[in-house]
Amino acid sequence: MGHNPVKQLEQAVRLLESCREFSALVPEVRVNLVFAPEGAHQAEDVLGVDGRITVVAGMPKASGPLRQGSSDHMARLIIELRKYDETIRAGLNFRWHETILVFVQRYCVEHGLVVGCIDRTVEPTELIGKDKGSIPWKVKHLLGACGGKVPPVFYESRGWGKEPLFFLVGTDPVPLVHRAIEIARGFAARPAGR
Repeated sequence: MGHNPVKQLEQAVRLLESCREFSALVPEVRVNLVFAPEGAHQAEDVLGVDGRITVVAGMPKASGPLRQGSSDHMARLIIELRKYDETIRAGLNFRWHETILVFVQRYCVEHGLVVGCIDRTVEPTELIGKDKGSIPWKVKHLLGACGGKVPPVFYESRGWGKEPLFFLVGTDPVPLVHRAIEIARGFAARPAGR
């Protein structure tokens, strides 16, 4: 796809900003939606939303403009995943909670998607609190649990001082956001208590 990566990411951000239901899935750390242009090899090359995506007047809202190097954690995660699967270029995070987990697992079964898990309780103690060191470990742990393949949906359990999060990854940010919206709307519409 020879599209302009900035335009692709802009379109994805606009779609997300139009989904009121997604507000319920914005975590405390807020949402980052990132896209690695062709040939991106380091976090500074990855496009992200400056200031992340937050909630304003009940709607998801990008805090700032798109720019390269504005994401740290998500960008490094995508760069690390690309070492194992070059088709991964886009990613976004959203809130994890037991009730959201139950819904996402059911959604993934219905859509034939693998759900991966990064169990932070088994993270080596020397990596805890060292943010830069934990991502290669996390990715190896995730792939080890998923037969060496990068799952399209995965989550990180509670870690020391870390908020648990869900992640969606894929090739293009627009289909990724469509999936996030489908999850958000499905979650909002689920019968009470499920």
